[in-house]
Amino acid sequence: KRVLGEEHPDTLTSMHNLAYTLRSQGYYNKAFVLLERCYQLRWQILGNQHPHTQLSLNALNSWRAD
Repeated sequence: KRVLGEEHPDTLTSMHNLAYTLRSQGYYNKAFVLLERCYQLRWQILGNQHPHTQLSLNALNSWRAD
Protein backbone atom coordinates (compact mmCIF):
# COMPACT_ATOMS: atom_id res chain seq x y z
CA LYS A 1 0.00 0.00 0.00
CA ARG A 2 2.82 2.34 0.91
CA VAL A 3 4.72 1.60 -2.31
CA LEU A 4 1.93 1.15 -4.87
CA GLY A 5 -0.88 3.14 -3.27
CA GLU A 6 -4.30 2.03 -2.05
CA GLU A 7 -5.85 2.06 -5.51
CA HIS A 8 -3.33 -0.16 -7.29
CA PRO A 9 -4.82 -3.51 -8.42
CA ASP A 10 -2.07 -5.46 -6.62
CA THR A 11 -2.85 -3.60 -3.39
CA LEU A 12 -6.53 -4.43 -3.82
CA THR A 13 -5.71 -8.11 -4.31
CA SER A 14 -3.62 -8.03 -1.13
CA MET A 15 -6.47 -6.34 0.74
CA HIS A 16 -8.88 -9.02 -0.44
CA ASN A 17 -6.51 -11.80 0.62
CA LEU A 18 -5.78 -10.15 3.97
CA ALA A 19 -9.51 -9.94 4.67
CA TYR A 20 -9.77 -13.70 4.19
CA THR A 21 -6.77 -14.26 6.46
CA LEU A 22 -8.25 -12.04 9.17
CA ARG A 23 -11.56 -13.86 8.93
CA SER A 24 -9.89 -17.26 9.22
CA GLN A 25 -8.19 -16.03 12.40
CA GLY A 26 -11.50 -14.95 13.91
CA TYR A 27 -11.25 -11.19 13.29
CA TYR A 28 -14.64 -11.06 11.62
CA ASN A 29 -15.37 -7.35 11.98
CA LYS A 30 -11.93 -6.24 10.81
CA ALA A 31 -12.12 -8.66 7.90
CA PHE A 32 -15.55 -7.44 6.84
CA VAL A 33 -14.57 -3.77 7.01
CA LEU A 34 -11.42 -4.43 4.97
CA LEU A 35 -13.28 -6.47 2.36
CA GLU A 36 -15.97 -3.81 2.12
CA ARG A 37 -13.30 -1.15 1.50
CA CYS A 38 -11.67 -3.40 -1.09
CA TYR A 39 -14.99 -3.85 -2.87
CA GLN A 40 -15.68 -0.10 -2.88
CA LEU A 41 -12.28 0.66 -4.37
CA ARG A 42 -12.55 -2.10 -6.94
CA TRP A 43 -15.99 -0.83 -7.96
CA GLN A 44 -14.64 2.72 -8.41
CA ILE A 45 -11.44 1.71 -10.19
CA LEU A 46 -12.24 -1.47 -12.09
CA GLY A 47 -15.99 -1.11 -12.54
CA ASN A 48 -18.88 -3.22 -11.36
CA GLN A 49 -18.56 -5.88 -14.06
CA HIS A 50 -14.87 -6.65 -13.51
CA PRO A 51 -14.30 -10.21 -12.23
CA HIS A 52 -12.28 -9.01 -9.22
CA THR A 53 -15.03 -6.59 -8.22
CA GLN A 54 -17.56 -9.39 -8.51
CA LEU A 55 -15.31 -11.66 -6.43
CA SER A 56 -15.28 -9.15 -3.58
CA LEU A 57 -19.03 -8.57 -3.86
CA ASN A 58 -19.75 -12.30 -3.77
CA ALA A 59 -17.56 -12.70 -0.71
CA LEU A 60 -19.33 -9.83 1.06
CA ASN A 61 -22.73 -11.32 0.30
CA SER A 62 -21.59 -14.73 1.50
CA TRP A 63 -20.16 -13.32 4.71
CA ARG A 64 -23.36 -11.37 5.38
CA ALA A 65 -25.31 -14.62 5.11
CA ASP A 66 -23.09 -16.37 7.69
